Amino acid sequence: MNEENFTSSLTATTPPENLNPYLAALWWEKKGDWKKAHDLVENIHGEPAAWIHAYLHRVEGDTWNADYWYRRAGKTRPQVSTFEEWKQLVSNFLHR
Repeated sequence: MNEENFTSSLTATTPPENLNPYLAALWWEKKGDWKKAHDLVENIHGEPAAWIHAYLHRVEGDTWNADYWYRRAGKTRPQVSTFEEWKQLVSNFLHR
């Protein structure tokens, strides 16, 4: 799957099969279900999940919490829009 296929899948009512939890979280967030996205990564440990967790709190507008999760991910809050960050995350997790 590539970025174009992933983005096109957003017209469906359910995510593509066999998505890892990181991509599934990004899919659900873009579909407008922030809670489902958050629930998918909330209890996963490690920097990849922390990065998505940070992004989700940034989208939510909770900058303090987002910054905490960015630190846990070994990153700083990016100076790009959340849409640009979403695209970066999708690309990163599709190519892992």
